[in-house]
Amino acid sequence: MTTKAKRILLAEDEVALRDFVSRNLRARGFEVLEASNGLEAMALWEREDPHLLILDIMMPRMDGLEVCRRVREHSAVPIIVLTALDAESDKVSVLDLGADDYLTKPFGVEELLARVRAALRRTQWEVMLPTGDMKRFGDLEIDLTGHIVRLRGEEVRLSPTEFSLLGLLVSNVGKVLTHRVLLQSIWGPEYGGEAEYLRVYINRLRQKLESDPAHPRYLLTEPGVGYRFVAPETRGTRKLPPLASNSSDEGAHADNE
Repeated sequence: MTTKAKRILLAEDEVALRDFVSRNLRARGFEVLEASNGLEAMALWEREDPHLLILDIMMPRMDGLEVCRRVREHSAVPIIVLTALDAESDKVSVLDLGADDYLTKPFGVEELLARVRAALRRTQWEVMLPTGDMKRFGDLEIDLTGHIVRLRGEEVRLSPTEFSLLGLLVSNVGKVLTHRVLLQSIWGPEYGGEAEYLRVYINRLRQKLESDPAHPRYLLTEPGVGYRFVAPETRGTRKLPPLASNSSDEGAHADNE
């Protein structure tokens, strides 16, 4: 049985150090995704859903601490921070922001590999632990604790944002969540009127989870209002009122795809 290589996202703007770390990780069988700044790191994390993040604190366009903070809002993926700062207060700040470990520069290959193995080993134990928040809807299984989705027994790969959106809808099964509630819950309070942005993610989920995305079974549109997740056995029940609404949603674009 072939084991898939673990994906590691390495965000480091110093070319020589990035090459050094990447080369040694690949030599040990890891798949390495490289980013030279924080915005690239965020885009790769969202798209590729890596098993581990290695982030330099000081990067252009978004520093490692901000990347760490944003990732931790949506995911429990292990994070190792690279830092030249050796004061105790700096290490405490890194860990408090959500990092699981740190490497102080300069560091050797063996220390790097040991910390990577330790971080991945902890996630393997977490996967083995029984999860108490498994939802089953027909041929769809959603483990809200373990962040695992299976369709007809096959695991479906979702990005962290896709899973957060699905988890919010599933946690409120049968209830209509408005565009504003969904946008602000997933992307933050500064979002509110970008119904088209939300529709893109809903359509991605439908492509991955629905047998016929044009006629969804689970992810239903409430035109001009928002979306709701419906268990198959409740499809014929009375429509429930929205969980939350806002006057600005009333004139929102009706997306019926």
